[in-house]
Parts: sequence; C-alpha cells; structure tokens
Amino acid sequence: MPELPDVELYLHALRPRIVGQRLTRVRIASPFLLRSFDPPLARTEGRTVRDVSRLGKRIVWHLDDELFMVIHLMIAGRFRWKTSRGAAITNKVGLAAFDFDSGTLLLTEAGAKRRASMHVVSGESALAAIDRGGLEVLTSTRQSFAAALTRENHTLKRALTDPRLISGVGNAYSDEILHGAKLSPMQLTSRLSLDDLARLHDAAIRTLTAWRDALIAEAGDAFPEKVTAFHEGMAVHGRFGKPCPACGTPIQRIRYASNEANYCPTCQTGGKLLADRSLSRLLREDWPKSLDEMDQHMAERRR
Repeated sequence: MPELPDVELYLHALRPRIVGQRLTRVRIASPFLLRSFDPPLARTEGRTVRDVSRLGKRIVWHLDDELFMVIHLMIAGRFRWKTSRGAAITNKVGLAAFDFDSGTLLLTEAGAKRRASMHVVSGESALAAIDRGGLEVLTSTRQSFAAALTRENHTLKRALTDPRLISGVGNAYSDEILHGAKLSPMQLTSRLSLDDLARLHDAAIRTLTAWRDALIAEAGDAFPEKVTAFHEGMAVHGRFGKPCPACGTPIQRIRYASNEANYCPTCQTGGKLLADRSLSRLLREDWPKSLDEMDQHMAERRR
C-alpha cells in the first residue's frame, strides 16, 4: 500500500503533469471505483486542476470552484502516465483514465479485489469530513505525537498504522520506524516512557523524511513506474531471515490477520522472539523464546 513517502512521490510526479491542466474527460472502467454520486463525476470534466495534495494516504486533486477529487490507492492501486491523449485502459487491471491535453493518467489495480476508491466532493467542509483525523507526523511536536499515540492503549504496530491516530503510516514504514527507535512492535503504548516516545518521534520523522527524499531523488523527472512497499535499503520490512543492518541478527516476523510485523530481536526485543499467533497455537509450549532456542528447535527437527 502506498504510504506517506510513496504518496509524496506521486504528488511530485503529478504536479508538473496535471497542475494547471484542464481535465477534459474521465473514463471509468470499474463500477466499484467511484464511491460518491453528489456532485456527479461529470462536473469534474472541463475543469482545471489547481493543486494536488495529500490527505493521509489519499491523493487530492483541487479543481475549480472548490471541487475535489479524492483518490485512495489502497493496497494495489497505482498510477501510470501516458503522453498520448486518450490512452487505452488496460482490460485486466485498468480502473479509470483521466484525459488531459498533455496526456492521460491511468489508474490501475492489480489482483481480483477492487479496493481503490475515488470520491468527488464539493467544498472544504466535505473534504475535511473524509479525513480520518490522524496526526501529521512531519509537522508534529513531541508532545502532540505522544498525545496521539497514547490516546488509546494499543500495540505500537497497531497505533502507528491506525489512521485515526497517526496519518500516512502503514505496514512497511511502521516496521522501519520501530527499528529506528529500537522498540518492539508489540510494546503497549501505555507502557512507553518519555524517552521511548522521544526516540519514536525522532525515528518517525527521520524515516519518513529520508524515504520521501530518496524516492523523489531516485525518480527525478520521470514518472514512477514501480511504487512498492519493498525498497532496497530497508532495514527490516520484507527482509525476513536476512541480517539486520545494525547488528547482523536475522530479521524475524510475526503474522496476524492479513498483516505482518518485521523486527530485529537483538535491536528491538532484547533477544526475545515474538510469538506468531498461528505458529504459537500450533507449537504451544514448544514455541522458542529466543534465537538460541529457535536454532536448537530447528536442529532437532533436522535430526
């Protein structure tokens, strides 16, 4: 799922291509994409895009007369830019096409599930109603960050990815932030010390800023063709079994529901292995509590 750095990358690419341009036509290929009906989509056609911005993980197009188009890419939604006007929508993954005099922006979504969404709203108040209310990390203070994170008692992984608490952070960058802060993803927010909260705030700003700037620098003037949650150079996310860049310990992961958390036992949990729900239910008392126990358990299984 595109998160804050990835959405900022799209904004960087969209600004020189569509801001100041007239949206001549919108072609919808999937009936599941448009989630609003008033104002009608037809009102966007012929209007000029005055700005683009981010609302959490959503991308907002600011059109004439306080008309807004709000696009949420969800997990598999992506943009493709074509310099030819009226470019065809790809049959299998195409959701929509936005035609400008300068080219066509295609919206695609891989997979069978259609989760990406688009709303058309009129007025600042209607736009504000879509906002989940989470704190914008990059403009936050330590005090406001601590207040948002500890408003409810959750694990750090859940709190960082809850859009009602923290805006723009999802599965991938929460892993990186927690590794940078040297905190366990299963640590409860109610048990964080002031030092923990300060380290976490610093790590969040440092991680999100560094990845935003790196992705934009890498893309340059080109339109990003591969926006992914897995980036070369990440410390823990998507690196299960690979060495931690800080200490060399193999990265571990736990799976829960449809999500996962990646972490370094040495850097983040004091050497303790976090219990994967499915495996710990299967192994019960045999679930290893440390890397040494895991090595011993695996050695015994190979005999």
